[in-house]
Amino acid sequence: MAYLPDDLYRQIEQSMPIACVDFVATRATAAGTREYGLIRRRSPYGEVWCHLGGRIQRGETIVQALQRHAHETLAAGLDLPLDPQPVYTYQWFPTTDAPTDGTPFGRDERKHSIGMAFLATLTAEPRPRNEALDFAWFTSSTIPADVWPGCEHLFAKLGIVARQ
Repeated sequence: MAYLPDDLYRQIEQSMPIACVDFVATRATAAGTREYGLIRRRSPYGEVWCHLGGRIQRGETIVQALQRHAHETLAAGLDLPLDPQPVYTYQWFPTTDAPTDGTPFGRDERKHSIGMAFLATLTAEPRPRNEALDFAWFTSSTIPADVWPGCEHLFAKLGIVARQ
């Protein structure tokens, strides 16, 4: 894969939407309860809990991008089919470009991105690294309040929490 210099990538981020994959790890406990894995990370909004993911690189398939982000952030893989389909597609905007017509969106001061969101099972015990300061499992009723702005709507669309 060819990588862009940081200054050129920042210019691209300021000029056009970036295609991304987003995912929330999920598992069933022995008691049959569904749990959802989130990372704690630094953000433009302070330290927050959020889903995982990031941009898709040129020449990379959706499943390859999902696997790369899981490996880079949690040192784990994901149990996915060859051609996974998103549960929801969500838009992220900086405040200056945010829609004013009622379109739901997440906030991201760094860029405008379009995220294909997935629920996925990890293939190994997660070990947070790189952007992940921590990793924890939550139930629908214990999702923390301090999440990345806009995750509330995304989590509702993924069926993790009650509809917003």
